[in-house]
Amino acid sequence: MKENVRLALVGCGRIAQAAHLPALEKAEGVELVAVSDPSQDVARAVAGRYGIPAAYTDQAQVFADPSVEAVVVAAPDRFHYSIAAAALKAGKHVLVEKPLASTVQEAEVLAVLVAETGLVLQVGAMKRHDQGVEYARRFITERLGEPRSFNAWYRIGDLRPGIEATLFPPIYADMAARQTEAAFKADRRRYLLATHGAHVFDTVRFLLGDVASIVSRHREDGRDQIWQILLTTASGAIGTVSVTVDVPGAPAEGIEVFGSTGTVRVDTHFPFYRRASTVHAYAGGETTVPELTDGDAYERQAEAFARTIRDGGRPVPDVLDGLRAIRLIDATAAAVETGTEVKL
Repeated sequence: MKENVRLALVGCGRIAQAAHLPALEKAEGVELVAVSDPSQDVARAVAGRYGIPAAYTDQAQVFADPSVEAVVVAAPDRFHYSIAAAALKAGKHVLVEKPLASTVQEAEVLAVLVAETGLVLQVGAMKRHDQGVEYARRFITERLGEPRSFNAWYRIGDLRPGIEATLFPPIYADMAARQTEAAFKADRRRYLLATHGAHVFDTVRFLLGDVASIVSRHREDGRDQIWQILLTTASGAIGTVSVTVDVPGAPAEGIEVFGSTGTVRVDTHFPFYRRASTVHAYAGGETTVPELTDGDAYERQAEAFARTIRDGGRPVPDVLDGLRAIRLIDATAAAVETGTEVKL
């Protein structure tokens, strides 16, 4: 029987407490032995809630801890690169929240470090571990025929805070840290495209392969941020991606793919419901709606991370997938600024 992978969680903010900690507590093959957060109060409170032995305030303490084999990076986006790079240099495997880094150059440095160290770096695009998305990928490969067109959407509606309030455990917070992050996120256009676009672009690539070109338009009305993006894949399929933030209504996410012999639609539930996506797959005159029961994609990604460390193989998604997502984010921004098609 293989030993559990001993993990440390770096960053104990909202996403860590709402998603990663509940998932890591349940996941098979992992043991959480340390947490780290700049706020001593938050680190100790989180460690106490989950019975975690060590609570650090400096990530260097994590990297120096010989009991830690791997780290989960759940710090704010702007720290993903620096923490992941330091962890790899310290000999730790890394599961880093998306986006992998802030720039293409940073992501390329991480790719070099992974190649040099031979360590596992998995990007936290957990939709790849959603059973519904996995089912759709198999269906596309086996029954859809040639993919010809697709529509993908990612909407953050103004009902999200109320929904979250019914699902989250009480969140321990440091108000000074929150104010610092609010200042960083003042460039909402870039921040929102990166943090939400990373998910939808990775899902498109996971299901349909690499993207060859992008045309994009953006509109901003008050707090509303809207991107409408036209993509052409390397295989020749054309489709749209819609990213809308702070619009009226409930959050929604999904993708519909039309092929030469079938169609598949994936409706992805709000992640904190911990349900697999609902799938409608049509081929041969019949529609199939699979019953999928293992619904926590955060838990499943942690288990996949542990298996890769213990058994070897390619992480899903890996550092190059994270790099390509950032290239797509940059290409979308460039297409908006220039008003022209951007080829990749």
